[in-house]
Amino acid sequence: MKSFKITRLALLASVASVALLQPAFALDAQAFVDRIQAVWGPLGYELTLNDPQLDGDTITVENATIGVKGVEGATEPTSFTTSLTFSGVKETGDGGYTADSVSLPDVEADFEGDDKTKGHVSLSDIELTGFYLPGGDTVTPVQLLQLVGAISTGPLSVTRNGEEVIGIESMESGSTFEPAQGSADLTNLSSTLSITGITADLSTVKEEDAQAGAVVEGLGLTNIAGDITGSFNWSMADGHMTVDQFLFDFADVGAIDMTVDLTGLTPALLTKLQEANKAVEAAGDPTSEAAQAAQAMMGMELLQGLSIGGANIRYDDASLAGKLLEFFAQAQGIDKAQMVEGLKAMVPQMIASVGIPELVDLVAPPVSTFLDDPKSLEVDVAPGSPTSLLVLMAAASNPASLITALGVTVTANEEENND
Repeated sequence: MKSFKITRLALLASVASVALLQPAFALDAQAFVDRIQAVWGPLGYELTLNDPQLDGDTITVENATIGVKGVEGATEPTSFTTSLTFSGVKETGDGGYTADSVSLPDVEADFEGDDKTKGHVSLSDIELTGFYLPGGDTVTPVQLLQLVGAISTGPLSVTRNGEEVIGIESMESGSTFEPAQGSADLTNLSSTLSITGITADLSTVKEEDAQAGAVVEGLGLTNIAGDITGSFNWSMADGHMTVDQFLFDFADVGAIDMTVDLTGLTPALLTKLQEANKAVEAAGDPTSEAAQAAQAMMGMELLQGLSIGGANIRYDDASLAGKLLEFFAQAQGIDKAQMVEGLKAMVPQMIASVGIPELVDLVAPPVSTFLDDPKSLEVDVAPGSPTSLLVLMAAASNPASLITALGVTVTANEEENND
């Protein structure tokens, strides 16, 4: 009998202990949305997240309002109301949270233009994965870089008076973090961007600007289609960031690709910029002496901290240049060959008028080559070693030395170097 009483007491004590401890382990939905406000609010977002509902590790907010602060003179709405579903929510040890994904319902919205035209926007399959809310009183720049792992959507369609004017098949942006998302000791960040199946109907341009509309039709650009892709890598230790690709590629028009190599974009520099930005906000009036001093400090920190290791911008023609030459030749009542020769004669004069003689020899020959046979035009910046923006600014007083310091070259119709 005594053994039975002891066993029963032990069982009751265990049940009581579990009952007392359970609230400590259960998610607090209100604390979660409060943390969203605390982290995202200072980034310029106005959020209304009332009455969050908890179901296991899923938190749902109906009628959430998401807006952007300080958009003056905006002609389009700067906020919208939706529902948000956070799945796989977990609390971290520092008072922060993670969520496996955040999903929004499909968007179907009507709007009216300034000219009273009726429009409609639809966007489907909106999802964020790897949602991270850091804890603590201060959110560091390194933590801000890790707030979202990936964002993706399905098709986007914008119609005007029932006709689609803009369409996109899908959009996706994703990041990978080393050693892991949410790490205070982030060492590397890599990101990609992909916007595919872009279409635009430019036939309605003439309704707003007859002259521009005539150019669009003359060039055969009433309908265009293409993609935008990009990728970059960022090492935190030395602040080395490389934009490996930022490509706008439109069929039967052309492609522009940009690459950049920077050093010095370290967490320490980001922290200094964050502090200077807070000083600007604390000053209130952006024209005040305190705000201007803080802005000057931000500029100086960037100039001193950042160095350029290289940059490149390349245009590959896919008939646009030829169409432009044909169009303007016809407008002047001459043939294309005459147009080309006239431009080739004008280019050196136009460059010389800038007042930098060295540019004539640098730019005029490749531009003439491109005009003769439009294939590609490329500007490359390749200094011998990474050079700070402050040094380059000082060298700007002597443009010739700046061109040399940056190792600027301009080439035309050369094969793309993919090394």
